[in-house]
Amino acid sequence: MTRSLALMAGLAGAAGAVGLTTLVRPSLARRALRVPDIEATGYALRIAGMMLFALGLFLGGFAAVAVMAIGGL
Repeated sequence: MTRSLALMAGLAGAAGAVGLTTLVRPSLARRALRVPDIEATGYALRIAGMMLFALGLFLGGFAAVAVMAIGGL
């Protein structure tokens, strides 16, 4: 696996983990970001969490397909 693919797979894992945590527990992200506890903030954090999770899925998928295409597995 090349360095760029390893970096993409690592970034995919990190984005997926942060996104899933933000999606499931927005209160943790709210405290970390120090934003007010209002209803709109919860919705925005859940949307951002889903987008980060989707980024992780897509990057991970692209990295896996690229490894398979170059015969790395």
